[in-house]
Amino acid sequence: MPKTLPIDILAKAANQARGLAIDAINACKAGHLGLPLGCAEIGAVLFGEKLNIDPKQPRWINRDRFILSAGHGSMFLYAWLHMSGFDLPKEEIKNFRKLHSKTPGHPEFGETPGVECTTGPLGQGIGNAVGMAVAGKMAAARFNTADHEIFNYKVIALAGDGCMQEGVAAEAVSFAAHNRLDNLILIYDSNDVTLDAMADKTQSEDTAAKFEAIGWTVQTVNGHDMVAFSSAYEKAYAAKSGKPQLIIAKTEIGRGISQIAGKSAAHGEGGAKFADEARKGLGLPDELFYVSDDIRQYFDGLAEKRAQATAEWQKTYDAWKADNPETSKVLEDSYGKIIPARETMLAAIPVNTSGKAEATRTSGGTILNYLAKIIPAVISGAADLHSSTKNYIKDGGDFSPDDYAGRNVYYGIREHAMGAILNGIAYDGLFLASGSTFFTFVDYMRPPVRLAALAKLPVSYIFTHDSVQVGVDGPTHQPVEMLSALRCMPNVHVIRPADPEETAAAYVAAFERKDGPTALVLTRQDVPSISQVPVETRRNGVFHGAYIIKKEEGELKAIVMASGSEVLLALKAAEQCGNNVRVVSVPSMEIFNKQPESYRESILPSSCRNRISVEAGAAQSWYRYLGIDGKAVSIERFGVSAPGDQVMKEVGLTQEAVVEAIQSLL
Repeated sequence: MPKTLPIDILAKAANQARGLAIDAINACKAGHLGLPLGCAEIGAVLFGEKLNIDPKQPRWINRDRFILSAGHGSMFLYAWLHMSGFDLPKEEIKNFRKLHSKTPGHPEFGETPGVECTTGPLGQGIGNAVGMAVAGKMAAARFNTADHEIFNYKVIALAGDGCMQEGVAAEAVSFAAHNRLDNLILIYDSNDVTLDAMADKTQSEDTAAKFEAIGWTVQTVNGHDMVAFSSAYEKAYAAKSGKPQLIIAKTEIGRGISQIAGKSAAHGEGGAKFADEARKGLGLPDELFYVSDDIRQYFDGLAEKRAQATAEWQKTYDAWKADNPETSKVLEDSYGKIIPARETMLAAIPVNTSGKAEATRTSGGTILNYLAKIIPAVISGAADLHSSTKNYIKDGGDFSPDDYAGRNVYYGIREHAMGAILNGIAYDGLFLASGSTFFTFVDYMRPPVRLAALAKLPVSYIFTHDSVQVGVDGPTHQPVEMLSALRCMPNVHVIRPADPEETAAAYVAAFERKDGPTALVLTRQDVPSISQVPVETRRNGVFHGAYIIKKEEGELKAIVMASGSEVLLALKAAEQCGNNVRVVSVPSMEIFNKQPESYRESILPSSCRNRISVEAGAAQSWYRYLGIDGKAVSIERFGVSAPGDQVMKEVGLTQEAVVEAIQSLL
């Protein structure tokens, strides 16, 4: 038995954590009891002994990251954060699931100290953990020196059967094994139960054999045996094998409530009605939300030891900083999310003066490289599409076990995992993460995009091949509904630039944003630079979301709005319809909607109800601007397999169609 493992006090803490979960869930008549009760001993070992954390500095940069992937078991995490000394007082435990509490139904990043990421959609936390492990390897490779090791933290995720069944988890664990992320520990709460039934109703695989086959080290233990679990954890934590670590912890779901323990009924709040009997069986007094004085004293003492460990690390960091002043500035700027001013970034991107038509994906690749030179925190990646999405950072190196400092991540054909890993990198807080795929595949990664928006993560997505002009690849690769579908998601900035100068500003807007993700939607086909409009006008226009690209002469009679490659189409059509037609480029509806009402009125005056939208996609998102009198030139069907210009004609998105729409309103 490890001498440092105080079994008696940890066992007592485990039962009191069970009591907190029972009381909180019983009080609000909702929640999930199964995991908090079944994993109590695991929580006691981690939070009561093993985790390298500092409750007084919950974002200390070398802390171990603990992720509850099975986020429905949130009271497990809240109970242990409360007892460990994080800023989560008893009142917040009592307010479980109440409005504006720090204890929401599922853990939410930014709401609760000690919560590393927003979890609940199963499997996402595993992908987030892989992302944090990637960030940890990158940080160690970039900043550790032979004399000073300032990054050596581990990433620990607790997942259940539901997480393990989700496809995103399979993608993520495969990526982790291939990249030899031995700073990652996944704890599998294997209780043989899912919500509807016993787990054998839906699964029969040998999890240990599967993980070993893809390159993980696997240990299987009794999750209620704290000595056995502690020993397995110590081995996993110390491992430098080049393999991520899986601990399969066999547990009894709902342990402590005999009426439902080990049954699927234990998953939710069904056992709460047996609270009084359960509390007595656990040796708890009548007092609700009870934590004994000796447990409080134990964790107070542990918090002091953890603070001392942080202070020792700070001495190492200070010595490293003294020896590496330039590198330390890069680190502190990155972790503080200090990036160059907008003007500095724009100045770093030369004006495109080639005079040649160029796909905005190509322009974007060039722009990314200019910005990567002045923003060390920027990293890039692709779902096996760097050659098509053009977002490769030249001379940046490739992230791999041979070069963890590499700035280009090869995710393989794993869009869903890429999205979750990008979120993990963003949650970690050190690097500015971006990843790319074809726009039509955005739905493969829509769940992590949604979570990035919910958690306000500064992630950038580079979505190329943005319309039916993809052409001969056919309707499977021709996005028609994706723009409107993505625009309806709160807090996602969708930017579809029209030419190289709008693209330059789009990248700057993405990298300067701190409160949510940005989707850059770029063309495969070449588009000319709209050189008749000043560069400054085009670049600055993006930061307002919409701007006048052709002003009417005399009385305003109609407004034509367009985004991306259709802006030039709108310009040409407007020129055929007289001087009274205004053309507005709308690279980002979300940014435009945030502008002052006076600015929005100056671009789209309410007095002009003759409005036309032009976009190679479904028109759903345009109707807020079109009103009841406007007309949409759009694509309300799937495309066809043919050259891009022929597809545009086939689906009715032509200059003639735009002219007809304008004239019908004049």
